[in-house]
Amino acid sequence: MVATDTALRPPQIEGANFLNLLIVDDDRAVREACRAVAQTLGFNPQVAESAEQAYRVLDNRGADVILLDLKLPGARGMEALHTIRKNSPEALVIVVTGYGTIQSAVQAMKDGAYDYVTKPFSLEELRLLLERVAGHLKLKTENRVLRETIKSRQGFGNIIGRAPEMEKLYRIIAKASQSSHPVLILGESGTGKELVAKSLHYTGPNRTKPFIPVDCGSLVPTLIESELFGHVRGAFTGATHPKDGLLAIAEGGTIFLDEIGELSVDLQAKLLRALQEKEIRPVGSVRRVPINVRILAATNRDLEVAVTQGTFRRELFFRLNVLTLRIPPLRERRQDIPLLVAHVLDRVGRDTGAEKTISDEALKILLSYDWPGNVRELENCLERACALSSSDDIQVRDLPTRVYSVPAEMLGVSTPGSGGILPMAELEKQTILNALAQVNGDKMLAARLLGIGKTTLYRKLKEYAQA
Repeated sequence: MVATDTALRPPQIEGANFLNLLIVDDDRAVREACRAVAQTLGFNPQVAESAEQAYRVLDNRGADVILLDLKLPGARGMEALHTIRKNSPEALVIVVTGYGTIQSAVQAMKDGAYDYVTKPFSLEELRLLLERVAGHLKLKTENRVLRETIKSRQGFGNIIGRAPEMEKLYRIIAKASQSSHPVLILGESGTGKELVAKSLHYTGPNRTKPFIPVDCGSLVPTLIESELFGHVRGAFTGATHPKDGLLAIAEGGTIFLDEIGELSVDLQAKLLRALQEKEIRPVGSVRRVPINVRILAATNRDLEVAVTQGTFRRELFFRLNVLTLRIPPLRERRQDIPLLVAHVLDRVGRDTGAEKTISDEALKILLSYDWPGNVRELENCLERACALSSSDDIQVRDLPTRVYSVPAEMLGVSTPGSGGILPMAELEKQTILNALAQVNGDKMLAARLLGIGKTTLYRKLKEYAQA
């Protein structure tokens, strides 16, 4: 049993709030004593008197920390530890063992337990152990946020450009990052919309909070709804465990909705309601969950046209379009191409250990090309050229044929019988169809070579079929 202490009312631990603690012990007195200590420290304690009951609690609610007695009725403690570690790998397990079975505690730690405590233990001993666990989890979270921050700042450095359009973009990012208003980021595929979104978040006041990107064009509507709003167990086929929505998980942070224009009208209505009421309802639940999150959205579509056509809700457009950032396409800032080329070649050289340069003739070709896939396509082109080049200097022959075998129309000059310069939409269509022809209709390969997402490619082909 637990040794008693004098009245114990320590202040709550910073970082322990909202941590779920599961106490698994067949001794009711031990369970209640541990529950009392955990509550004074700010944990959300739950109890179970058997392994089977513990499994049910974990399936329904989950736990961050588990206090597990190795001597349980109906199941050996080590078996329970293995099952818990398999089904809840992120949870920290503290095993409880009798004084005479210390060897089992050592084995438990080898099998993945975080720590152990021997019976009888004092409430002060338990308090110190839980304080250390809460500190460990807080540090783990901070390290994860720090890694994402560093990653983003490296990405911010990857927004290369000295063109006047880019300098203007940097100034707007600096101002918008200090606001909590929604931001609509506009730009063609491959211009770096997610990098801009990360820069807005990680240079702002909530940089230590989560940044969660969601690709609205890559999932079917039912899965996107579950991702954003969460679901309860049994809400639909395959929902074997409850799941928190990303809008709730990002508490105090940022949700980046990439390709927002791909959301179905029904989901747009649910998202609008969530933003207006600042709460969400998980799929299959009657419970409403409050949210506090900043919304950044991005699209390569003209949402004003979509509103006119009835494919995008007007109210949601106004809700998202409080601040607007437009990322210029690469063809509008050709002076930045040499800087981008140098940056990519330097990165490839660090990754491969083989330094590469580019010939003047090859650079002229890159400057002449319109880059419908923008910076992503340029990066893909250079990485391919580095892989294929047999010398330290990238030549014209190392570039993809779509780049150096550019027809006159693609350079914006008149051709016999053309009657003048082709519109950009037609040039884009020719580029996509030519790429598909070169790879024998392989859409995945064509999308990768063009530097665009597969969703964008499928949408474009559908538009061409309807034209």
